[in-house]
Amino acid sequence: MKKIDTHLTVDTAPLQTRTSQSGKSVRPALALLHRWAGLFLAVFLFISGITGAIISWDHELDEWLNPHLFDRQSQGEALSPLILADQLEAADPRILITWLPLSIEADENLGLAVTGRINPATEQAFELDFNQIALDPVSGEVRGSRLWGDISLSQENFLPFLYKLHFSMHIPDAFDIELGVWFMGILAIVWCIDCFIALWISFPNRNVWRKSFAFRWQQGGYKLNFDLHRSGGVWLWLMLLLLAVTAVSMNLKREVMRPVVSLFSTLTPDPFAMRTPNPHNMPIEPLVGRHKILQLARAEAEKRNWNAPPGGMFYEPEYGIYGVTFHEPGNDHVNYGLGNPWLYFDGKDGSYLGDRIPGNGSLGDLFLDAQFPLHSGRILGLPGRILVSLLGIMVAVLSVTGVVIWQRKRWVRARIARTQDT
Repeated sequence: MKKIDTHLTVDTAPLQTRTSQSGKSVRPALALLHRWAGLFLAVFLFISGITGAIISWDHELDEWLNPHLFDRQSQGEALSPLILADQLEAADPRILITWLPLSIEADENLGLAVTGRINPATEQAFELDFNQIALDPVSGEVRGSRLWGDISLSQENFLPFLYKLHFSMHIPDAFDIELGVWFMGILAIVWCIDCFIALWISFPNRNVWRKSFAFRWQQGGYKLNFDLHRSGGVWLWLMLLLLAVTAVSMNLKREVMRPVVSLFSTLTPDPFAMRTPNPHNMPIEPLVGRHKILQLARAEAEKRNWNAPPGGMFYEPEYGIYGVTFHEPGNDHVNYGLGNPWLYFDGKDGSYLGDRIPGNGSLGDLFLDAQFPLHSGRILGLPGRILVSLLGIMVAVLSVTGVVIWQRKRWVRARIARTQDT
């Protein structure tokens, strides 16, 4: 028995030494990767963090800033949104409505999204200086319009500007590719990888693991800055990884996330993934009108015994696809859960293309359905949105503290180099 104990002691010590040495040899390389990944991400994550904290409340803030776009001023019985939409397109043949609410609150204007129809003279879309219109629900009068996502800090465009800045940095499109969306999606992939690197280097060995959770509040200065970066990242690691993964899904769902998830789970066919989109300036004109599509959607919903009424409909001109969503009035923003169900129809012949029913389908479908509700915090309602706002601020803090750590070490290295030269 004594011999066995001796043998174990002699045999495992070199293994522990080798493991420790191996960890020490890997750590500098990982620290270097984290440093350069962090510097590469810092500015963009700072901007995305701050803007994300604000746009968690985009609807409320937008309505507060722009009451003329949202608040109804007239008295009387409101017209049907379908009638108002028909009147608008008849009054301006350049306009193709791409989003139409089918129910509006009694004190609200009707807010529409629009794009340009094909100009027969050029065979390309009319160029409009707006893509959103607010209509008085009684008279149909245009109460206001704006170009959503325009690079402008005006009162009307401030929230849309921040929203688009959050996911694209307003990098312009090129070659009919949303370069800003792709760029931020790639950054999110780098962020996902860096989350695991950061977790690894935050725990140099087993003996001092508690330090990676501690904050030296009383000492302040650089030590507190270091703890905010390291310990703050450790405490929030799972939440930060969740933001990073969902950011990839938001920007690169069809390009990356959906193909990756399909490797592990069967996915319900996506009508958009099965089509090649037209260029932005060559929209597909619908051959079937809104009234017919709505009739088909109601019939399909009746077969499924859905009780909620149609709440809104879109037409995606790059794909030639209609979508109709079902929800009770006032629930269009989906403040809790996975979202509202959708039915999809072909804009050419009205044929049924499929559905998206959050919470149904395979595990892969459920995972994809949860991406936006998780990223926005809306899956948990108001508490979730508050949490996401706080996380956005913390992402900005981690970005700043990381740069401060790098700059401090850079100064130290420069000072040592000067001392050695002298």
